[in-house]
Amino acid sequence: QVQLVESGGGLVQPGGSLRLSCAASGYIAGINDINWYRQPLGKQRELVATISKDGSTKYADFVRGRFTISRDNPHTIYLQMNNLKPDDTAVYYCNAPDAEVEETFLVASYWGRGTLVTVSS
Repeated sequence: QVQLVESGGGLVQPGGSLRLSCAASGYIAGINDINWYRQPLGKQRELVATISKDGSTKYADFVRGRFTISRDNPHTIYLQMNNLKPDDTAVYYCNAPDAEVEETFLVASYWGRGTLVTVSS
């Protein structure tokens, strides 16, 4: 099993910055890619950024140039958020979509509980 715990959310004014962290525990050797998702209130969850085990990254168009995903293999994953906008307000989740299940040939998807980011003046 893998456990993911997000932290770093809070209230910030438009144009401000926050850094989110995702601490991984359990069978961390099985973790491959890591995603950051977000879910605005009443809307569907959307993919924000992805980082592969080798460090390659991918971003959604609406955050490219403002957000940076990184990882301190394998324990902690970060999302640096700059120039925040009100539309960035959401619960942010980290996700390990293809983590290897220990002592099996299977993979599983794990999710954290989320951390709330509110961008408002």
